Amino acid sequence: MCSRAICFCDCVTYQEEPMLTIQRNLVDVLASQAADSIVSEIRIGLGYTAVALESGHAGVAWTPKSDSHSCTHLSGAGSLAGRPASVLLTMLCHQKLPLARAVGLATANALLSLPPHAPASDDEVIGSLDIGADDHVAMVGYFAPVVAKIQKSGCRLDIIEMNPGRGDTLTPEQGRKALADCSVAIITATSLINGTLDELVAGLGSPRAAVILGPSTPLCPEAFQGTKITHLAGARVQDVDAVQRIISEGGGTMLMKPYLEFVNLPLCLDA
Repeated sequence: MCSRAICFCDCVTYQEEPMLTIQRNLVDVLASQAADSIVSEIRIGLGYTAVALESGHAGVAWTPKSDSHSCTHLSGAGSLAGRPASVLLTMLCHQKLPLARAVGLATANALLSLPPHAPASDDEVIGSLDIGADDHVAMVGYFAPVVAKIQKSGCRLDIIEMNPGRGDTLTPEQGRKALADCSVAIITATSLINGTLDELVAGLGSPRAAVILGPSTPLCPEAFQGTKITHLAGARVQDVDAVQRIISEGGGTMLMKPYLEFVNLPLCLDA
């Protein structure tokens, strides 16, 4: 499959990664809506990135560490606000820069905060899964607030981390069998940014539930059609000014929590 060049500013050309299937789905689903929306402001903080639209809506996504060898981390900085959201949305399919994908995902989440919204559940997602002692849970990404709750069920819990050292965790290579064998999978939405989600979903066996979890999660059922994902557990920004301020000052999920609406979106899977 050939790559397509993506120009998001006059002087920068990005290449699309063919394996970013769900990212491409998101861009396709949101393309027409993005063309009619204008980006008003972008904040790239140490923990999260926020993109705000002229409509007054905003979306967030995790900020990855930058491996830039200069003090500029994103080419085109200073020229992105005021552009159509479609320009930033295409950054979600950037081949090499996770930071560009973070901006693209935050843009997607801003567009997805516009009404109408897909029907969602009021239930907290982990509680809604009814995890019991007979379950085998594979968790990709260390969700500290969730770990203790899952462990109380008595189930087998395997935690898979790209960066070892956070407790008793498995490397991605060690975690392949856990993903293939688990009955419940919980996958961090940051996998959309680091480019590993396709591989993780492909590695699932036959779980009864598979959740994309975290504020970066795009609440877009159409983008996950044909996959084994059963729930999208993300967040919508309720107070744009407060979230932007926290992000600019280096804050993360727990500080933003009062200003977010957390959403559990069960998906209707094809038979």
